[in-house]
Amino acid sequence: MSSRTVSHVKAHLAEVIEAARESGEAITITQNGEGTAVLQDVASYEAMRRSLAMLKLVAQGERDLARGRSISQQRVFSALRQRLAAR
Repeated sequence: MSSRTVSHVKAHLAEVIEAARESGEAITITQNGEGTAVLQDVASYEAMRRSLAMLKLVAQGERDLARGRSISQQRVFSALRQRLAAR
């Protein structure tokens, strides 16, 4: 991940956006020597959001298992077969 100062971004915004789009990498924007924001192209951002959503689902599943809130695969398929047979 590269970084640019806020002054540079202000003066060269179109170029910085194009660099982010072409590289697919996020660019950290710094102010007074510290990171304050991140600029990222839309495709990479959406991919990251999808990945985070999947990780949240995995974490939720792990919490459910730890709390005993699960049922066996056999029970699920048995219930589905009953519902399909009832149609």
